[in-house]
Amino acid sequence: MSDQAQYLTVNLAHEEYGIDILAVREIRGWTPVTRIPQSPHYVLGVLNLRGAIVPVIDLRLRFGLHREAYDATTVTVIITVAGRQFGVVVDAVSDVLDVADDALRPVPDMGTTVDTEYLKGLTSVGDRMVLLLDADKLLQPQDAQMLDAALTAAGDVKAVA
Repeated sequence: MSDQAQYLTVNLAHEEYGIDILAVREIRGWTPVTRIPQSPHYVLGVLNLRGAIVPVIDLRLRFGLHREAYDATTVTVIITVAGRQFGVVVDAVSDVLDVADDALRPVPDMGTTVDTEYLKGLTSVGDRMVLLLDADKLLQPQDAQMLDAALTAAGDVKAVA
């Protein structure tokens, strides 16, 4: 019997992506965030999550895709990586997927729209493919350091509800 992992599947630009369920802390409806000066274009800002200031990135922008208007299905998935919480904005959340280790396939290098450095593999579910994200690589260490510096420089940031 092979081991398996669970992934929260999310939609982004008509593609399905999986985020390791062990990294997911919370799923929230889209709410506006407070912009942080001099942050990368894909960092939308920060939100106040029960007293913790959490950076929020737009996965479409992170992956070099066109930004879409946020609507009723847009959600922010709060992820914890290496003890740091951050939010990723996606078009919609689908379901939870069980993926057996032997069903995980390597990512082919075929010029996909998403840089393969953010992917740890892919799997097929029926007739559709799900790209499995490497949550550890979504927020790079230099991004975290830059956000920490920007937050310190911005002083006491008040989140917009």
